[in-house]
Amino acid sequence: MDNKLKPGSVILVTGGAGFIGSNLSDRLLNLGFLVICLDNFDPFYYETIKRDNIKIALKHPGYKLIEGDIRDKAFIDTIFKTQGIDMVIHLAAKAGVRPSIADPPGYFDTNVMGTINILEAMRSYNVKKMIFASSSSVYGNNPQVPFSENNNVDYPVSPYAATKKAAELLCHTYYHLFKFDIFCLRFFTVYGPRQRPDLAIHKFTDLILNNQPIEIYGDGNSSRDYTYIDDIVDGIIRSTKKLKGYEIINLGGGKPVSLITMIITLEKMLNKTAKKIHLPFQQGDVNTTNADTTKARKLLEYSPATDFDFGIREFIKWKLK
Repeated sequence: MDNKLKPGSVILVTGGAGFIGSNLSDRLLNLGFLVICLDNFDPFYYETIKRDNIKIALKHPGYKLIEGDIRDKAFIDTIFKTQGIDMVIHLAAKAGVRPSIADPPGYFDTNVMGTINILEAMRSYNVKKMIFASSSSVYGNNPQVPFSENNNVDYPVSPYAATKKAAELLCHTYYHLFKFDIFCLRFFTVYGPRQRPDLAIHKFTDLILNNQPIEIYGDGNSSRDYTYIDDIVDGIIRSTKKLKGYEIINLGGGKPVSLITMIITLEKMLNKTAKKIHLPFQQGDVNTTNADTTKARKLLEYSPATDFDFGIREFIKWKLK
């Protein structure tokens, strides 16, 4: 197959009804690709939210929804056997740092064994192109800031982070043994329309709107490299065009925002003051995330352009519609 996918190629998007997956699928359809969305509608949050994410895509003739679980090896094999897949964009995972501390086995079963099932099906049916969704959480409390792909990431501070690191290693193994082309993209705190309700921006917005207190862990100076969904989708699309060999690439905004600044921005956009409860720093959390995007800019010509205030405004516009 030509290194560059052509319109009409079939792309399997695992976790395709979620926040990133649904936004990505819409863009892929607009570019002329055929999209197979695989999702198990995990009860981590309300199924109705994911159904709403894909309601427009379902009307597109180039879109197919397949419901099922990446942990079911026979089911995954059937998809690869029957769907003529050209590339996999593997987003499906049990998400969340804090919930992973309560359920390490569940996270490893889905995020590691599920990834092996996808890789094995690719090997069986000669599909050799994958974009894998990793996470900035693999950096843990790394003292080297901004976080570079060359940093040592052998010290994850949550089971979720450990599963993402393990899956990156598996991807390298399949590249080495079976000549797969795989890019592992480390996403940095993605936000925007359709964001998961458990993530801070969405959760805090709900609490402020309902006059309920928000919990601030630590002194409020922890920071995150918030990355707008359109920039993340752009980075993924660019990766599909450059996909060759094995690479780990940061996709971030490059401008960390403190927790306090994020709350002030929400208050300003919502025109409401948040009630705040200060609590101790939580186990598994990291103090800061900050992406060095030099590699992404050079290799992918990636250029995140979305201002944080604009991104929050777009999120709230979606939330209140």
